[in-house]
Amino acid sequence: MTIPGFCASFCCGIDHELRVNKSLFIYPLILIIFGLGIYAALEKGGKLHGLQGQVSRDPSTAPTTHAVSGVEASSSLLENLHQNFQDPLTRLFIQLILIVLVARICGAVVRHVGQPAVIGEMMAGIMLGPSLLGWLWPGSFHFIFPPASLGTLMLLSQIGVCLFMFVVGMELDVQQLRQQARTAVLVSQVSILFPYFLGVLSSLFLFSTLAPPNTTFLAFGLFIGISMSITAFPVLARILEERGLTNTALGSTAIACAATDDVTAWIVLAFVVAIVKAGSLGASILSIGLVLIFVAFMLFWAKPRMPRWIGRPVLAGCAPGKGVVASVLAFVFASALVTDVIGIHAVFGSFLAGVVMPSEGGFKEFLKVRLEHFSSVFLLPLFFAFTGLRTQMGLLNEPSGWMICLGLIFIATLGKLGGAMVTARLTGINWIDSFALGALMNTRGLVELIALNVGYDLGILSPRIFTMLVIMALVTTGLTGPLLSLSDQLRTKRALAANPT
Repeated sequence: MTIPGFCASFCCGIDHELRVNKSLFIYPLILIIFGLGIYAALEKGGKLHGLQGQVSRDPSTAPTTHAVSGVEASSSLLENLHQNFQDPLTRLFIQLILIVLVARICGAVVRHVGQPAVIGEMMAGIMLGPSLLGWLWPGSFHFIFPPASLGTLMLLSQIGVCLFMFVVGMELDVQQLRQQARTAVLVSQVSILFPYFLGVLSSLFLFSTLAPPNTTFLAFGLFIGISMSITAFPVLARILEERGLTNTALGSTAIACAATDDVTAWIVLAFVVAIVKAGSLGASILSIGLVLIFVAFMLFWAKPRMPRWIGRPVLAGCAPGKGVVASVLAFVFASALVTDVIGIHAVFGSFLAGVVMPSEGGFKEFLKVRLEHFSSVFLLPLFFAFTGLRTQMGLLNEPSGWMICLGLIFIATLGKLGGAMVTARLTGINWIDSFALGALMNTRGLVELIALNVGYDLGILSPRIFTMLVIMALVTTGLTGPLLSLSDQLRTKRALAANPT
């Protein structure tokens, strides 16, 4: 380095050090000046406050200035903490922490024994409700989940359900439905109509004792039929993925059947809700007509234009920005708003919004990864917990109640598994694969709980029949894994019998 350069560098170093030292001197000086100013203002204000207190207060009631004892300070601290825990936001945080942790733990436990995580999350909701937590620790249950706090929990859970149904709509593969049209349509329709018939038939014996007051048999019978005929397409898809069956002939047929079943069941449920909420024939026809118009608008007008609205560069592979995600969410909630205003549940609009999303360039996968993770980890456990708060096992304290519950499980399994199995065999599928397909179609899971909560909110299902149907949804979903394992064993035995060497 040259001497002039060294000198310049040395001078710059000294200048920088002087600036740093100057800053270190100025900063505490500023703190002292403004600190003294604030202290002086507070002192002045304290004197003014004292004069007002002397004038307005009775000397006998003036607060004392002597030191507070340790016991009094401790008591005051506990009172303040208790008051803080009564704050709605504090209680909501406690609920969120407890629900998310219990749901994750239960999901991990049941996944360890070969069941889908959704079974554990559904069980977690029941455990946090009056059936377990309210039974073992009623004081803690009423402190954590007071009735006044459930409104916020319900709204958050409904947002989670709407986002979940949006993802379900995106997972619907119309092309796959066309390829498996013959088997899918026949199996799915029979696996809806047969259990629906059994459900309506069963309601003849259940209506007089289990229907809530002021509920018509039409509404009650239609909802019992719906509860028997639903298949949980998302849960079924995840079971196939976990078992490596997605790309097999059985897997593709099951997905096509479940997707067709899902669409048909939601259409039927939409019509049932419209009929129940309308109250009269004319209003029912108007609601159904508006639903049909909205469905036609979404499928034939919005869907073809969606790629242009989102933007070709985004669909071509560019990562969608925050503006695109915000627009999609606004579209989802707007669709949910429309169906809710029409007179059916908001989940139908969310489902349709997912159906019309473009699939070019992995756009659906991009949305699915971001929305599904947030909704499944955070929002859906709130829905399970809210459902669990409505599920009261204590209402089935008599043997007759449990016998009716077992009867509903048997009828639901007979209608779904039996109907799908026999129909699949008639289409040429062997008996073992037909049995496996029926077991998959008997999966109800979260979609069943959504439908049951719709019926409960409308006052069609009483707390007692609601509890029975929630148990039915849990049992039938939990049976899917063991029944599939049984079909694998039967398939292995058949293969060994055909090739004994």
